[in-house]
Amino acid sequence: MTIRAPYRSLRGISAVAALLAIGAVGCSGVSDAVNSAKDGAKKVARQRSVFSLDIGDCYNPNGKDEGTAYAVEIVPCDEAHEGQVVGEFAIDKGKEYPGDDEVATIADNRCPVEAQKYAPDAWALPKGVALFYYTPTKESWATGDRAVSCTYTAEKGKFSGSLNTAKSLKPEQATYLKGSNAVYEALWANQSEKDSVEDDLDGYKAQAKAVAAALDAHVKGLDGIEGTEVGKLRATLTKAAGNWKKAANAADADAFYIAYDSAFTDIDPHKSVAARKELGLATTVPADEAEVWAG
Repeated sequence: MTIRAPYRSLRGISAVAALLAIGAVGCSGVSDAVNSAKDGAKKVARQRSVFSLDIGDCYNPNGKDEGTAYAVEIVPCDEAHEGQVVGEFAIDKGKEYPGDDEVATIADNRCPVEAQKYAPDAWALPKGVALFYYTPTKESWATGDRAVSCTYTAEKGKFSGSLNTAKSLKPEQATYLKGSNAVYEALWANQSEKDSVEDDLDGYKAQAKAVAAALDAHVKGLDGIEGTEVGKLRATLTKAAGNWKKAANAADADAFYIAYDSAFTDIDPHKSVAARKELGLATTVPADEAEVWAG
């Protein structure tokens, strides 16, 4: 399987060998060596094959960044760790390995969806955590491996605690996040490959149609949630849906741009901060989203 960590660590074995070679050294040196050996032995005992990872597992990869991985160190989630498995699925393909690029594309498309089931609020994730995944290699595919494990992994440092927030959400929080996530998924999943509207007006209009539909569903969900700020956001998103519909029905690129400018501005994540606070959700806009709407 592919992602991080080239091979399982042998640090525990090395530590024991070092202890045996110490001989008659000072008590503090022996004590340090014993502690090191214990730590190493514990790490070895925690090793688990990447082929048997489960949703919810917190772990530390063994070794360097991206590459072929065979095992990771499983740790309690309240202990500092680098990653947690937040989703999994099987690739439904034929007998032949589809190729590295196709496997990566499948994981790119599915892992965000699976991760949202486990950790619905991306705003609540620890800073510096990004979505990674373990996928089959050509060699493991030949043995029947089809599993993809989706993980949130710290790009630097570690974090503590489980990312499983789905079960702790109140009904109104879950409803809000479901609708909000769908809006931005519609926006990015339907983005045209062309940089210019003039080069792909139909593509941009299709995107606008998808976003408008997601906004309509989001607004409908908010109808059942009380709160002054939620009400204000509902009004803003209703207006946004109207402008996205105008963009979807634009006769030409100029008409699209006129509608799109207001439509895009009205779904700026910053406009939802007050409603999120009222609902008891995280209120810090993720840096990548803030950058997009900063222009």
